[in-house]
Amino acid sequence: MIRKATLLAVLSAVLLAPMAAAAPSTAAAIVSRQSFAVTIMSISPDIPKNLTDVIKFTGTVRNDTGVPQSGLRVRLRYQPQRFTDRALMAAYQTDQNVATLPRTPSSNSAMDIEPLAPGQTARWEFTATPVQMGLREFGVYPIAVDVSQHLVSLAAQRTYLTYAPATVPKPPRNKLAIALPVIDQPHRATDVDPAPGANGEALFVDDKLSQSITGRGRLADVAAIARSAPPSVTWFIEPSLLDDLNAMTRNYRVRKKDGAERKPANAEAGQWLTTMRTSLAASPVVAVPYADPDVAALAHQGLDDLTNRAIQLGGQKAKALLGRDVKTTVNWPASGLLDPDALDLLSVSDDKVDRVLLNSTNLPPEPPVTFTPDAATTLDSVNGPVTALVADPELSRLFEPTGSTTVLLSTQRFIAETAMIAAEPGQTRPRSLVIAPSRRWDPIPTLVTSLMKTASRLPWLQLTTLESIKPSKASVPRAGLTYSDADRKEELSAKYLEPVKDVALKAQLTALITTNKTQSSFDAAVLRLTSSAWRNSTRMGRSVTNRVNTAVTERMNKVEIVEARPDRPRTLAGSNGVVPISVRNSLGAPIALYIDVKSNNPNLLRVEFEQEEPLSIGVGQSGTVQVPMTAMSGTSGDTTVTVQLRTADGKAYGKPQRLTIRTTGYTGVASVIVGAALTVMLAAVVTRVVRRRSERKSARSARNRESETV
Repeated sequence: MIRKATLLAVLSAVLLAPMAAAAPSTAAAIVSRQSFAVTIMSISPDIPKNLTDVIKFTGTVRNDTGVPQSGLRVRLRYQPQRFTDRALMAAYQTDQNVATLPRTPSSNSAMDIEPLAPGQTARWEFTATPVQMGLREFGVYPIAVDVSQHLVSLAAQRTYLTYAPATVPKPPRNKLAIALPVIDQPHRATDVDPAPGANGEALFVDDKLSQSITGRGRLADVAAIARSAPPSVTWFIEPSLLDDLNAMTRNYRVRKKDGAERKPANAEAGQWLTTMRTSLAASPVVAVPYADPDVAALAHQGLDDLTNRAIQLGGQKAKALLGRDVKTTVNWPASGLLDPDALDLLSVSDDKVDRVLLNSTNLPPEPPVTFTPDAATTLDSVNGPVTALVADPELSRLFEPTGSTTVLLSTQRFIAETAMIAAEPGQTRPRSLVIAPSRRWDPIPTLVTSLMKTASRLPWLQLTTLESIKPSKASVPRAGLTYSDADRKEELSAKYLEPVKDVALKAQLTALITTNKTQSSFDAAVLRLTSSAWRNSTRMGRSVTNRVNTAVTERMNKVEIVEARPDRPRTLAGSNGVVPISVRNSLGAPIALYIDVKSNNPNLLRVEFEQEEPLSIGVGQSGTVQVPMTAMSGTSGDTTVTVQLRTADGKAYGKPQRLTIRTTGYTGVASVIVGAALTVMLAAVVTRVVRRRSERKSARSARNRESETV
């Protein structure tokens, strides 16, 4: 990179014929201890079309040195040689060496500035025509304004001027698609607060959304852009964000260290949702998979099913909350990067993803090219071809500048970049371009709006939707998905996803055990744990995972074996018999389950129990199975069995429970003794009954004789 930057700087210096500094060492010393700010305020017209068009340049210079300054001169500097490629444009922009500024052709392009006090600003203005500046051909030319003192340049502002005379043939009109993201991080763990007395209100882990949607918040800025965006812009909206904001339109709770704070319904949340529904009514909208999961990590860590569920749930939520149809077959992955595993996973989803939006580093041209490649190409997946759209990195960065800039400078750069693409040698066919800022961008509404308006009026651009861009004859060969070890390290790790996998499995069981086997009520909560937002905030992600795990475990425990305690043994009277095992259902839905019972010591106790049909238990009720057990000969005392609840499809539900069985079985001799004792007791009873009957008969006979004697 250093060697390349050096080469570009040298090429830029040669191309622009830099002005020789009279005393470089003196100039460097002055610049090191002095500071001025030069600002270009306007260039009108921004695209001159005729040799005689009068171009007006205005701006200011400010004294930031802290001491009074005099002998200052402001100069408009330009060069009649146009840039030959975008690489030279980039080198010119990043070059901070005043010695490589374009030369000053005449004294008419300079003006003296009155002495400036510390912090004082002076205005400057120049006019020129293309013919005066030596502009002859369609192209992009370097422009700069500097402030000098005693002929030594102290500070400068660089920009571009695009000259666009009528030419034959006309430059090709390239298609331009703009993709803008509306993606945030999850703000809830579970959907509602499970605490007693919470009345089913939503529970948030933070209250950042209320700040983001108001004032100069990030999402407020996104909504401002949506209000004025052209209908061709394609919006990528993350449905869990809509879901969270919708929950805020009612009373909700925010978790604090000492509990949860109750919040009233947020009117701004409802207004934000209304703004987006209205503003995007005529624009193409893509639903990002719910919670924006890290698809690459899920593919690599064996959580394939969650991607499909996220796509399904994302489409359902976005459609319901926006009140319109949305696309789910387009995917914009985290960082714009995919590998073949992740691509295959997307392609086999129920709503087959057949189009992906990628970073230019993920799909470079092969062999490398010196011109701007067409945005569209085709990738092979396990489920057939997938169209890949590659965003132009420089145009995308202009929508989200990282350094100091102005709307004017960004607009001039945008005009120059797109004009340069149209003028690249050898390109006669129209090409496709895609702009896609970072997925969780923090936009400047005035800048983005200005760039979109500019794009709509440039004669060498045609705004179009993302869906309309397809591979064509202008497409160039690409190297295939390039996914480095460094990219792999950015994914959610196996260590992070292991507990997520456990929570996902348990959450699925709470649905599988129900009679209707509906989708888990924890689907959204589990998907939030897989969000790519946690790549840079794993600590927060783990905290959310722990909260969801607690809620899922509590729900699982609502289906329990009654009195499954080691200190409460079940008694098996005799050498064989049945032991009742009961299950209580507090889940809030009818359930159907199997009960698997195994002896922990078959030499002492044999269990022969096979449940043919699932046990159905209503809401708030208990169900019981009678489990036959047989104590081995000579056995008496305590032994244990393991009881495992299972769903109707055989999956283990909850942890296995150990029950103590107390046996009171008898040996064969003991049985004979007991039988003999019973015989003796029976004989004694019979003898006693016979004796009593005989005594009663004798007494009746005596009474009859007395009666006859009288």
